[in-house]
Amino acid sequence: MRRTPRTHVSAHSSPFKRILTALGASAALTLGTIADAQPPGPPGHQFRVVTVAQGFRNPWSIAWLPNGDMLVTERGGQLRIVRDGNVSDPIPGVPEVRALGQGGLHDVVLHPDFESNQLIYLSYAKAGEGNLGTTAVSRARLVNDRLEDVEEIFVAEAWNDRPGHFGGRMAFDGEGHLFLTVGDRMEGFVPNGFMENVEDHPAQDLGSHKGKILRLNDDGSVPEDNPFVGREGALPEIWSYGHRNPQGLAFHPQTGTLWANEHGPQGGDELNVIRPGANYGWPVIGYGMNYTTGTMLHRGREKEGMEQPAAFWVPSIGISGLAFYEGDKFPNWVGNAFVGGMSGNYRRLVRLTLNGDIVTNREPLLVGEYRIRDVRVGPDGFLYIAVDNQYGQPTDIVRLEPVDE
Repeated sequence: MRRTPRTHVSAHSSPFKRILTALGASAALTLGTIADAQPPGPPGHQFRVVTVAQGFRNPWSIAWLPNGDMLVTERGGQLRIVRDGNVSDPIPGVPEVRALGQGGLHDVVLHPDFESNQLIYLSYAKAGEGNLGTTAVSRARLVNDRLEDVEEIFVAEAWNDRPGHFGGRMAFDGEGHLFLTVGDRMEGFVPNGFMENVEDHPAQDLGSHKGKILRLNDDGSVPEDNPFVGREGALPEIWSYGHRNPQGLAFHPQTGTLWANEHGPQGGDELNVIRPGANYGWPVIGYGMNYTTGTMLHRGREKEGMEQPAAFWVPSIGISGLAFYEGDKFPNWVGNAFVGGMSGNYRRLVRLTLNGDIVTNREPLLVGEYRIRDVRVGPDGFLYIAVDNQYGQPTDIVRLEPVDE
């Protein structure tokens, strides 16, 4: 059964439409705060929020086909097509997923040569024996609105029975390599706190995929120039390590630099520049605390040999999704990064202005409006948002459109 949503402009201060202003009101970059002190910032845009499609349950990722159709994953295991405003029934052929807790069907990306090979890639939580689960990737050909030649090309060495921190974000570089995030699978939590010997956490262990960003060939095999190829005891797929639960992954379209964001615990969400072989510190260093007690979790804020984030948030915003604007609808935003926030009191879209690899300003938008799971720039130049509901209630895909100024 197809669902046909109404495309409309959301109401806000006017009964007819919402027009939101983003004219350089940037939050202070002071590390460790999201306080809305407003230093002079770069120029922004006025925009309105328009509903594109409705009725999704836990939408997780958005991708576009060359003909303009939109693919949307739902965490419960459904892949749908949005075509001319209509949302399809689930596409047949999607691999079985472990839809439990934070896990399920996650990202969808197109092969760089999709127009010739029709290949799409899906990441998901995979079930194992008993209650075990891990992160996996399959690829398939999308033909006549169904998946054919489905092939599981990678299964992470990240098994346990915990319900969260699967990672699951994917991105292709310009050379045909597929990057994949794998969360730490909630390792280290103990009653009323966290493991004491944080240096022994799996995110610091090169013999595990937990808490890593991986680099694969497009068939799931290992590129020969990965940084840990040939190192005894290290898994060769690893590109970087010391991550908690990366929920955003994207290459900057102008510099080609890989960026990722990840959840902190109680505080300490991060935005990082990802470099081969680098250690991002979790859980040895960071800016968060134990959930239940508010006590120290890390050894400190910094340590030699471990990377510092380009930006972090305390309290956590529940960071998710990452996109760099490169369209023509918002010229003042070109090159800016956008991330979403899912945390109850800090739901927002954040615009980050960059100077190379340095974050110079951040501006909160849509404060309190949406629990944002994914942020993407569409081929039409609009900025799209996948709206989540933590209780599984139906939500929308919306987009930001400029208002004539």
